[in-house]
Amino acid sequence: MLVSDRTYRVIVRGFFTGLDEARQAALLDDVDQHDILSAAFTDEGTLIYDRALRNFTVRCVVRQTSEARPGIDDEAAVQAGIDRADAILTQQGLTHGPLRATATCMEDIKIKRRR
Repeated sequence: MLVSDRTYRVIVRGFFTGLDEARQAALLDDVDQHDILSAAFTDEGTLIYDRALRNFTVRCVVRQTSEARPGIDDEAAVQAGIDRADAILTQQGLTHGPLRATATCMEDIKIKRRR
């Protein structure tokens, strides 16, 4: 049995629903802090949106220590990212539509070096 540490970068996408005028104003006040150009993958998750206040993205890092089960581990990382995004949005009082996510395992990325 091979046990490994796997680090995933998870991108969760969704759209805002039910934003009243007060919530919209609060989001617009902070829009510059949630710009895609300054967004990073963090353990707690980074919320990204623009002035249109339609779609949003949450970028997060999910770390797992488990047996080497690529398909199952990938699905677990996606679900962990969705759970983290939902928690961020709920904490800020934001409602949203369905969330969808993708996960990339950093250990699976191959870097081609120049010769």
